[in-house]
Amino acid sequence: MAKIGFVGLGNMGLPMALNLVKAGHQVIGNDVMPKGMEALKAAGGSATNDVAQIAGCDVVITMLPSGQQVRDVYLGATGLLAKAKQGTLFIDSSTIDVETARLIAAKAEESGMSLLDAPVSGGVGGAQAGTLTFMVGGRDEAFEEAKPILELMGKTIVHAGGAGAGQAAKICNNMILGISMIAVSEAFVLAEKLGLDKQKLFDISSKSSGQCWSMTTYCPVPGPVPTSPANRDYAAGFTAAMMLKDLKLSQEAAKLAGAKTPLGAEATALYARYVDSGQAGRDFSGIIQFLRK
Repeated sequence: MAKIGFVGLGNMGLPMALNLVKAGHQVIGNDVMPKGMEALKAAGGSATNDVAQIAGCDVVITMLPSGQQVRDVYLGATGLLAKAKQGTLFIDSSTIDVETARLIAAKAEESGMSLLDAPVSGGVGGAQAGTLTFMVGGRDEAFEEAKPILELMGKTIVHAGGAGAGQAAKICNNMILGISMIAVSEAFVLAEKLGLDKQKLFDISSKSSGQCWSMTTYCPVPGPVPTSPANRDYAAGFTAAMMLKDLKLSQEAAKLAGAKTPLGAEATALYARYVDSGQAGRDFSGIIQFLRK
């Protein structure tokens, strides 16, 4: 069994780390908040605030909120790359900008280590169930080494290409998600205005050309999909603030690549207004309530 360091024990990182503990690996966790570290220790893992202990592991996984935090954790005289031994495998499952992903991968290579960008899709439920989708960027050899570890946390593991390709896939995927959630929400709002029962719309669209994940798995109205956040007053599985972050990343990437994404830009603007209305911590599907107003 491997000795695995895990930095970032939040809503996503903690259940991912717990699945590694359940599989029999020795997991040493770190987080700025003690709650996650205590939960990991209670499940049979261990925790430390010493970067050197984390960096001394065979495999190190990071799950952090932003590109700047990823840079801070990996780079510099006290960062993970400075403390780790040659041959260490790093897996960054944060959702960040492609530029940062490529930078830290290059720095790792210079130091004789491998680093994969491996953002995830599937939300907290997928993290808990071990059914996440990993979109992985990096060298073929590093991917093959990481795959058995990733398979303990996810159901679908896709090698998207070289360094940064995982982040590119995640950014594109979540731009689709943000746009489609707005489209589905607008359709249900229109149906309400036209006097069409929400269940009838779901029964039709979920089996017709309007079918999509935002409709069939994460329906933004209560009732048709009992497991969707709409049935829990939009308690977050994936917050509006996180969706806005990902949409902003898509627009930054589009600008750098010279790509036109008018619907992505409009979705970003709508989620910015939704977040600014005080709903940053609400589930992103709750934007239907904003659209009603």
